Amino acid sequence: MSETVFTPNADTTRQFRDALGCFGTGVTVVTAQSDQGPLGMTANSFSSVSLDPPLVLWAPAKSSRRYASFAKAQHFAIHVMGEDQDAMARHFARAGDGFDAFDWSRSEAGVPILAGCLARFECHLAALHDAGDHAIIVGHVDRAAFRPGKGLIFKQGQYGGFSEKG
Repeated sequence: MSETVFTPNADTTRQFRDALGCFGTGVTVVTAQSDQGPLGMTANSFSSVSLDPPLVLWAPAKSSRRYASFAKAQHFAIHVMGEDQDAMARHFARAGDGFDAFDWSRSEAGVPILAGCLARFECHLAALHDAGDHAIIVGHVDRAAFRPGKGLIFKQGQYGGFSEKG
């Protein structure tokens, strides 16, 4: 089997995306309260940063119509999707509204909280960094929750589950 070798640039964007897609990631939905109401965005650019203080990050694309609302949000929640929540992940990948299709409530800070997710991190903004065509939003975790279950995975443009090897 041969490999494709290239230099990432404007002419090789598709190859770069394909190479990045070889790395399977978990799937999250980030929520915040915007001027227009509750707002959500599916993201796989989530990572833990620090245990002390408790910090996490995610990286929205600046080209997103929802970017400005998330960039100015002082409070947000990152929801880790369970393997049975691909419909929710797909919904918030396409549209930022439409919360009425899901079970949700508001946190003490007014942030939309989606019910039934595998894990949740309720955050306040700790830092916002420029990162090319994305931004890195660092959140200080004020409250977290989790439940047993398997996570939803995204790899090579597809959602799926995780199969354990015996």
